Amino acid sequence: MLERFKVPKEDEVRVPAPALRSTVEALFVKMGVPEEDAQEGANTLVMTDLRGVETHGVSNMLRAYISNYQQGSLNPRPNWRVLHESPSSASVDADRGLGVIVAPRVMRMAIRKARETGVGAVSMHNSGHTGAVGHHAMLAAEADMVGVCMTAGWPGIPPTFGAEPRFGTNPISIAAPASREPFFLFDAATSTIAGNKVRLAQRVEADLLPGWIAGADGLPKSEPTPATNLGEYFLLPLGGSREHGSHKGYGFAMMSEILARLLGGSPSPMTDPAMRGNSGTFFTAYNIAAFTDLDAFKRNMDDMLETLRTTKPAPGYERVLYPGLSEHEETQDRLANGIPLHREVLDWFDDITAELSLPRLERVEPSR
Repeated sequence: MLERFKVPKEDEVRVPAPALRSTVEALFVKMGVPEEDAQEGANTLVMTDLRGVETHGVSNMLRAYISNYQQGSLNPRPNWRVLHESPSSASVDADRGLGVIVAPRVMRMAIRKARETGVGAVSMHNSGHTGAVGHHAMLAAEADMVGVCMTAGWPGIPPTFGAEPRFGTNPISIAAPASREPFFLFDAATSTIAGNKVRLAQRVEADLLPGWIAGADGLPKSEPTPATNLGEYFLLPLGGSREHGSHKGYGFAMMSEILARLLGGSPSPMTDPAMRGNSGTFFTAYNIAAFTDLDAFKRNMDDMLETLRTTKPAPGYERVLYPGLSEHEETQDRLANGIPLHREVLDWFDDITAELSLPRLERVEPSR
């Protein structure tokens, strides 16, 4: 994640991962979520924060989930069900359940199918926010498979040359296991930046850079812009302008829309306004052993990832990273030293835990 989005050291408070997990779980239970589901949702959020993906961890998303439960737009006890199924595929109606809770279960369904048939693919619709899609892809990688997960959210991104929002940020992820090297994990929005990075920018008072956003007329802004109300501008497809490849981000967004919505039988919110606020997600697990020798695959992954990691850096840069390496390093640091949260986020935790008669979230005591 770019330094401009990280919590400034002077505003950073670290909290232990187990304490954060326990508090998040207790908050979900207070919303009427069953204990097992609360554990699943807390695990998704805390693992996301451990990997350093603050955009989709507790800082940005938990308060929105709590608000959605309180307003009744999320179902705390969804009766999610399979609508269509074959040995290798399925489509699922999530019954307005929160995606960070339902999605891991659906990815495990894809994994089970992949063990039997080689490839498991499931399309899920009618859910709340799915969280970091990379978390779900990693579940397959941890099961010795290649995992792919993508989601289609509510419209906020115009198509190339457009001046009206038609797509969500529609992120795409892929994860693959290795032996010696940290796992490969790629997770990126199909817009110039993830929508939740705007909230991070607001919190740390960072400007949005030229080419990231468009004005109401759809034309890219060529100067830094304060991260004010997102309704005053649009995020752009990845690439920003046609000359810089925004048609590619536009096409990737459509790929998510087709697989995560239409393939599962759901219309797009761009054609059916009733679908606004509804996420669709597509999960695929590829059983490596059905394609090649698992150990050989992992050796080849190690060789490729090591080659990338040891590539000579360009002047002014310390090293070359591959997707998943920095997330692995963040996880090790945050497990040892706590997860950094902005003071404003801690203030929200203090308010909501007091309101719901829960213990105050524990902090890491500063070393002396």
